[in-house]
Amino acid sequence: MTRDELAKRILDLLTGIAPDVEAASVIPGIDFRDQFDFDSMDTLNFAIALHKELGVEVPEADYAQLASLEKCIAYLGSRVK
Repeated sequence: MTRDELAKRILDLLTGIAPDVEAASVIPGIDFRDQFDFDSMDTLNFAIALHKELGVEVPEADYAQLASLEKCIAYLGSRVK
């Protein structure tokens, strides 16, 4: 999976968790919490969605790695099959 494909899938999942977020408005290097109302429950649901969609188990200790689009891509890039 290319970086762009991974980014699109992440954004699709993100907008499913936070439907008020528009994928085109997400700034890759800024944490989701700083861009829109994304709380700890959203992070949990996002981690579960990533696991279901991409087959990547994200332990709670790694949730900080899901804080922005750039961090998600970096974290998931080597873990996605």
